[in-house]
Parts: sequence; structure tokens; C-alpha cells
Amino acid sequence: MTSFHTSHGRIILSDNLPVLEAMDTESVGLIYVDPPFNTGRVQSRTRIRVKRDDNGDRTGFKGTRYRTEVVGHSGYDDRHDDYIGFLQPRLQEAYRVLEPTGSFFLHIDYREAHYCKVLLDEIFGRASFMNEIIWAYDYGARSKRKWSAKHDTIFWYAKDANAYTFNFDEMDRIPYMAPGLVGKEKAARGKTPTDVWWHTIVSPTGREKTGYPTQKPLGILERIIKVHSNPGDTVLDFFAGSGTTGEAAARHGRGYILVDSNPEAARVMAERLADHDVETIGFDWEFPVPTQKSLFSSRTVTTGGSGR
Repeated sequence: MTSFHTSHGRIILSDNLPVLEAMDTESVGLIYVDPPFNTGRVQSRTRIRVKRDDNGDRTGFKGTRYRTEVVGHSGYDDRHDDYIGFLQPRLQEAYRVLEPTGSFFLHIDYREAHYCKVLLDEIFGRASFMNEIIWAYDYGARSKRKWSAKHDTIFWYAKDANAYTFNFDEMDRIPYMAPGLVGKEKAARGKTPTDVWWHTIVSPTGREKTGYPTQKPLGILERIIKVHSNPGDTVLDFFAGSGTTGEAAARHGRGYILVDSNPEAARVMAERLADHDVETIGFDWEFPVPTQKSLFSSRTVTTGGSGR
């Protein structure tokens, strides 16, 4: 086995299964994964840059004109003939590498959620199922043929349902929906979230946006990491995508291991986390498109501290 435990960050460009198989047993404190949703479509995004230009193609605040420049494209094919067969060995390895008090989070949508729940019950045991968290958002097109799907599902499993990390005092508080029905002090303090999380998607024009398809909001990952891990723990995401898990972990003093087989994802993550101490494995991150190397070749980049 290879020790991947880290107090800083690692980005690994590789198929995730051999990485998981090489990791030490019970070596990470928290796992969050957001695998491809098996939508049957090619997921793609265009990255743009907007500059002020009196002859530009966009009109902004108070009539100011801007010019749009396309700076790149990214995407991946989100189709699997045997989706559960694809996930099963990876989730089995995830169970093995998770520490005894660790938690596992699987982020999925309505197409595969019920099948994934059955698979996770088999691997972790039904008694280890803790919550079905619903991330609800209100953005995008509406269907005229059925109820519009505006939520994702996040399954939480504890490795040991009787002994797991849950830092209640680290939980953020949210406003009351009817603050007039509670006292002023209580309304000002807010309430703790339930298993339904209302959170907007990443703004297409916001500072958080990386341009990577299916990027998840930083706030979702910060909530999970603060409550379900401790400073100094290692957080693993083996479908890492844009690296949101890594940024949330770094902001709160956790180490992180990010694995993805997509060179574009590796590039986005390396650029996003360049302000932190991060080790890249399997690629040279300086190039516009990472150059694949052998799995365990590595390079350490130190350009800043552990926070932003």
C-alpha cells in the first residue's frame, strides 16, 4: 500500500480505482464524491472573459458596454452502460480507506439515486445510513411536461453509526423562513439546517465559477467538511472535477486528496489551488493542458499559505 495521508493537498491525474487500491486502509477521515450523474449527455461549458469595450456585444450596469472573449471549452461524456458496476469497486475501496469514525458522502441526482442507495446499503450496511440530504435550488429552465427537477441528493453514511465525527457547534446557521413568529434574539441567531439545504448553484458570472462543467457550490462542501471532519484530517474526493472539495478543505485547515482522470479537471484544480501548498501527481500543471506522467511521478508547488 502507498501512504497518501497528507497535511496539505494532493491533486492526482489518474483513473481513481488504482489510486484507491494503492491507499492505506483507514487513512482518510472524510470522503465526498460527486460522480458523473449518468445523464446520457456530453456535459460541456464555455469559459469566457468579459472586458469593458464601448463597441462590445454586451450591455451591463448603467448601459456600460462589454466585449465577450471565449478563452476555452471543457467537457466530458456522461454516459455509462453499467453505472452501478462502474461505481461498486470504487465505493468498496472507499469504505476500506475510510477511518473508523469517518463519514462518506455521495452526491447524485434523481436518475441513479435509488440504485446508489441500495449499493451503499450493501457496502456500508443499512444501519450506517445517516441522512438523505436534499440540495434544493431554483435556477434554470422549467419543464412544461413534468415537475421541473431542481434538486440533487446527497447520501451520508457513517462507517460506524455509533461513533462518528459530527461537530454540531461548527454548523452554520440559516435565517428563519418566518422570523416574525419567533423572538428577535432567536431570529437574529438563526436556526440550524435540516436535511433540506437551500443553496443557489454557482453563478455563471461569479468569482467562484471555474468554467468546469457541473461545478458544485463552495458553501455545500464547507458545511460538510466543517461538521464531519476535524482540523488536520485528510479529506478525499476521487471524482474531484473542479476541486471545490480541495478549496473547502484548505480554507478550514484540512488536508485533501483530489483524484480525476480528466486532464482539464487537473488543470482547473491546479490553477484554483495555486494559492495553497499543493502536490501534483501524474501531470505537469503549468501547461495549458496537463501532460500525463506515470501515476506516482510528482511535483510540489508552494506558492502560498493554507488559506486565502
